[in-house]
Amino acid sequence: MGSEGPPTVTVHVTGFKKFHGVSENPTETIVTTLKEYMKKKGIPKGMIIGSCSILDTAGQGAVGPLYQMLQSSLGRNDSESSNSGRVIWVHFGVNSGATRFAIENQAVNEATFRCPDEMGWKPQKVAIVPADGGISRKRETSLPVQEITKTLAKMGFDVMASDDAGRFVCNYVYYHSLRFAEQNGIASLFVHVPLFSAINEETQMQFAASLLEVLASVN
Repeated sequence: MGSEGPPTVTVHVTGFKKFHGVSENPTETIVTTLKEYMKKKGIPKGMIIGSCSILDTAGQGAVGPLYQMLQSSLGRNDSESSNSGRVIWVHFGVNSGATRFAIENQAVNEATFRCPDEMGWKPQKVAIVPADGGISRKRETSLPVQEITKTLAKMGFDVMASDDAGRFVCNYVYYHSLRFAEQNGIASLFVHVPLFSAINEETQMQFAASLLEVLASVN
């Protein structure tokens, strides 16, 4: 017992490009450099870092590429992680008014954009997935948000659990990802980070790497 080691966990990561009011999105930097950063730090045993992708900060405009990525992850790691491997998607987004990290527990089936997205769309009280019903419908992650948050806080990070991912593109992408995850037996998590002016880049890279370490050990 226990000698087999933990099953493989494959983590795919996304960030976002610039958008209205945020000319440099920290998540673009975090996600594009995360794989190299993790290699230097040491990738946790049993973890595979899969794709690291940057999405346009757009609702409908990001969904096509998002679904292509989600779908490709289902078959990509069969040879590597056939030993009861798990797939986790981690989506990073910026909250420009935040001063701490937030692990998002859920997404809501509502798009109410406070400003147009990068493709000019500004929905108000629109159901993200009309087939799911009204705009009050929620989807929760299957991952233990409270446990993840407590572990990261013990590691010294200023982090909170959140039940409100907003109603902008972050929530839009998270809702689609949670729906896909539920249908395909994988896991999805959204994490809001502040601007680098609130928490510097090195600390944010340490946080992202530590989050992946925590996810590698989550049951």
